[in-house]
Amino acid sequence: MDLFFDVLKIVLPAGIVFATAYFVIKSFLDSESKKRVLEMRKEGQKAVTPIRLQAYERITMFLERISPELLINRVNKSGMSARMLQAELLETIRSEFNHNLSQQVYMSDSAWTLVKNSKEETIKLINLASSNVNDDATGTELSKIILQLVMKIEKLPNQTALEYLKKELRQSF
Repeated sequence: MDLFFDVLKIVLPAGIVFATAYFVIKSFLDSESKKRVLEMRKEGQKAVTPIRLQAYERITMFLERISPELLINRVNKSGMSARMLQAELLETIRSEFNHNLSQQVYMSDSAWTLVKNSKEETIKLINLASSNVNDDATGTELSKIILQLVMKIEKLPNQTALEYLKKELRQSF
């Protein structure tokens, strides 16, 4: 029986020391693991932040470029028919959008939805204006109708999207 107590006197403190050491080491390793994960995230964000900013810049340029006033000035050529101008305006919008499609990866879903809506609403505006001109109308006549419609709209969809992007960017950075 004395042997049992002698062994217990040695094993019990050793077990307590072992358990304490185990939990201290486990806690330390868990803490180090979390630090490494945070460092990796931080490094990842350092790499992504410039790309994300560039995405916002590109989408801002897209929204500016599809503004009906600027779009008409850029696309309308003298001698164009209304149908030719309509087709060219729509092609320009779609081409610009497709060129910037990959930027959605770096944006919030709500921001990207506003960008898509802006594109679609601008296309609808052009199509609506086009439906109000004769088949033999000139591009200048279509331009005037588009600009008249723009003046009736309190806030263009691309302006709404731009304001949202700016607000989101200010909150993020």
